[in-house]
Amino acid sequence: MERAPLGVLLVQLGTPDAPTPRAVRRYLAEFLSDPRVIDLPAPLRWMLLHGVILRVRPRRSAAAYRSIWLPDGSPLRVHSEAFRAALARELGGGFAVALGMRYGAPSIDAALQALAAAGATRLLVWPLFPQYADASTGSALARLFERLGRFAFSRVRTLGPCYDDPGFVAAFADVARPVLEAFRPEHVLLSYHGLPERQVRAADPSGRHCLASADCCEDPRAAHGGCYRAQCFATSRALARALALAPAQHTTCFQSRLGRTPWIRPYTDEVLPRLRASGVRRVAVVCPAFVADCLETVEEIGIRAREQWRHLGGADLALVPSLNARPRWVAAAAARLRAAAQSLESDEAAARPDARESARPTPAT
Repeated sequence: MERAPLGVLLVQLGTPDAPTPRAVRRYLAEFLSDPRVIDLPAPLRWMLLHGVILRVRPRRSAAAYRSIWLPDGSPLRVHSEAFRAALARELGGGFAVALGMRYGAPSIDAALQALAAAGATRLLVWPLFPQYADASTGSALARLFERLGRFAFSRVRTLGPCYDDPGFVAAFADVARPVLEAFRPEHVLLSYHGLPERQVRAADPSGRHCLASADCCEDPRAAHGGCYRAQCFATSRALARALALAPAQHTTCFQSRLGRTPWIRPYTDEVLPRLRASGVRRVAVVCPAFVADCLETVEEIGIRAREQWRHLGGADLALVPSLNARPRWVAAAAARLRAAAQSLESDEAAARPDARESARPTPAT
């Protein structure tokens, strides 16, 4: 009897359905209502969202989305779906692969329904965020476990962050290397999505290490286990080694901050003027917090940061594309999932009654 396929749920953050103020408002209302994203008391979050953000941001964000919208939809959804399809082909018939968005469509519910309809009874879940943050991975997993009770999956296993996974690092270096060789930048920025400082401090179990010093993310510490910022610096170190970048040739920085509260530093849009003041004219930017190109890479860096750089008098700024559905990334992702599947199989085999019986010591004769 043929065994049911192993379900693979890929989770991304989400995207509006269209580059219009109405669609963007609907998306932002869902996204920013999440207490893990805006971690303020509910009344304050509601006032900030409905009194300020949703009054002004949808129109501005819709214009940004229009500037990068593809014929088949938003870049995030198009590239994520291409990755899902390529990964399904790479994994073969023993797997069923679905894509679910934490916010917007296709939803996590819809992805779970598709996997159940494909006959999957066991599930591997991979939140496609290379570095762990409660506002991304944590929120996605919380929504997943809220919904799982509606389905009959017998086993569910989640994959952890891949920020220093050799396959992830090699795939990003494979994308970046030809761009850097052709562009010949004087400096490389490794730009990650930012987080409020309070969220990073909240992830420090000691309460004494994170953001206590300028170099708190440099040397491995116990506090780094769940620290988003430390994981970003670990990715930067791994990529710098893979790309043979000297310390003076690259800077780790953080983009996409919202509001007036302090976010983790240094800020990308403040690093650029300092580089220009030091005489740098050609800058390349890699965005290793994103495995698919999206608003934050194509528009925020590829358009706005480039305009800022040219306004500062820089010669040019090059955006290194994300991993998207590139073959080396698909192969690395498939290898990671196969390893997780093998581990799941081993655990299931060890849990079977016949396995436990055979594992009992044989009486001495």
